[in-house]
Amino acid sequence: MELLPSYQEMIKVHGWTGTAATLGMTRSQLEARVYEVKGSGMRVSTALLIQAHAGTTHFAQAIAVASGGVFVELPSGDGVTGEALHGKFQELYTELGRLSGTYTEAIKDNEIDRRERSELEDISQQMHKTMKELMGLMFQVYCRPTTSQPNSEEA
Repeated sequence: MELLPSYQEMIKVHGWTGTAATLGMTRSQLEARVYEVKGSGMRVSTALLIQAHAGTTHFAQAIAVASGGVFVELPSGDGVTGEALHGKFQELYTELGRLSGTYTEAIKDNEIDRRERSELEDISQQMHKTMKELMGLMFQVYCRPTTSQPNSEEA
């Protein structure tokens, strides 16, 4: 998702007038920022407020895609058990099997075409998402709360 469509989708939740009022501006002021009229533009802090108000992650997703990545919202670790984590590992194994099978089929003619590449990339993105969810849950469940992340010398 690109930035402009992400703004539009977030604003749809409460409408232009409702979103503008929440931000303490008029509809025309909000439109000027979204559509970058007369040199105005959307500030990151404003986009994050709109995202929070809409209860979406559209802005984060658009930034991740623009940066060549993917946004993964980490699930809460509340009530997660070791069994649930093992289930997430199984999900990852299943995705790896799907990647392997799709790859095997794709190279039968010694070439990966555009459609096959897209399918392989989609599976890879899903695996990346699953891996991040797994790691986030694993650390939420089994790590002691800490105020800092380990630095490279400690890791």
